[in-house]
Amino acid sequence: MKHGLNQAVELCVARATAFIQLYPKQITAAIAALLIGGTGATFAVATLAPDASDLPVRTVVEVVQSESLAAFGNDISDQAMRLYRSETTRSSDTADTLLKRLGVVDPQAAAFLRADSQSQSALLGRGGRNVTAEVNAQQGLEKLSARWSPNDDGTFKRLTIEKTAGGFRARTETLPLVANTRLASGVINSSLFAATDDARLPDSVATQVAEIFAGDIDFHRALRKGDRFSVIYETLEGDGEPLRAGRVLSAEFVNAGKPFQAMWFKDPVAAGKGAYYTLGGESLRRAFLASPLEFSRVTSGFKMRFHPILQTWRAHLGVDYAAATGTPVRTVGDGVVDFAGVQGGFGNVVMVKHRNNQTTVYAHLSRINVKKGQTVSQGQNIGAVGATGWATGPHLHFEFRVNGAHQDPLSIARQSESIPVSPAAKPVFEQAAAQVRSQLASAAQMLPGSAE
Repeated sequence: MKHGLNQAVELCVARATAFIQLYPKQITAAIAALLIGGTGATFAVATLAPDASDLPVRTVVEVVQSESLAAFGNDISDQAMRLYRSETTRSSDTADTLLKRLGVVDPQAAAFLRADSQSQSALLGRGGRNVTAEVNAQQGLEKLSARWSPNDDGTFKRLTIEKTAGGFRARTETLPLVANTRLASGVINSSLFAATDDARLPDSVATQVAEIFAGDIDFHRALRKGDRFSVIYETLEGDGEPLRAGRVLSAEFVNAGKPFQAMWFKDPVAAGKGAYYTLGGESLRRAFLASPLEFSRVTSGFKMRFHPILQTWRAHLGVDYAAATGTPVRTVGDGVVDFAGVQGGFGNVVMVKHRNNQTTVYAHLSRINVKKGQTVSQGQNIGAVGATGWATGPHLHFEFRVNGAHQDPLSIARQSESIPVSPAAKPVFEQAAAQVRSQLASAAQMLPGSAE
């Protein structure tokens, strides 16, 4: 019925068009009369069209094919039931435990993971790797992807396990990491690492912050509740997923109300590597590091103490750092190894002679990695934490001597000189510093946490 009505309308339009072409002047007059005369003119124009009862009517019946629509609906239904879930691998993972946490119930997929060498080496027994699974409505595995960055070479690995008509297939690719920038801020309530955990800041970034400001802030003794920090750092990502924390680009730490700021800058004029500077252009690299270990807990400072072995009160002429056996020990400054061997209560000990009759001592080592007379540079590994000699447990005893007299190592580190930005690079530095000030101001306005 509807089809016949459409034909009638088309015929009407065709006849009206032909009529207008034959009598253009008359039609113009009729329209003018319509505008002037109202309903009478309307009737006159309407009567030009043929009567609908005189038009032919034809009924058309057509079969609609629904197969393609049904197939389309099935595709939509199938796609709607695809589920995605991400997990982090654990060192204790088996094929079954990993797939269970991913919501996969698929014996064939589990058997493949157990048998495939790529899957075994990348997933099973490997902790901390991000895995994403694509699962169908029957909880069967369709696709599994894992990404990780084993080496600091600017690349990451991607393992893809995919279901095919012939069964599961695995492939591993090496792809470039992409650098991105993130901001984080936090407030100290108990400890530095508790605050950085709350801000979702990677431990490696928190350690960098402590290292950057170690010459100005005693993170072992001088932190106050309410101290705050802001950090802008680099993340290295694979397929948009953070896989490795990069370098701290700039940071601010407010300790007891006093702000300290730092930025990474590579002098384009002077040859050499980049370094951290204050926003005024003073280098934060001192002649001596504040600590022979990466940020660690001080258990006994430079003061009088009750000796745990001799059971008497004696002056403690160094600093003790609690750390696990095997923790790397580094020299705090450039120098020459003056002694490397066993010496009484020190056990395994290394002594490094620096300029101006300054000597540093590293005692109770579990192993020694240098020899007498060897030249060492600041930060170089010289041994490992242990419990040799007069020690009740694994720790590092560290001393700083000037002309044979013991000095507080932490005070010496803060008093050592720094090197400013070269005059030729000053204009470039000031432009970069202005941008950093703006970024740190934005980061400081954030609630504790992190953002891209």
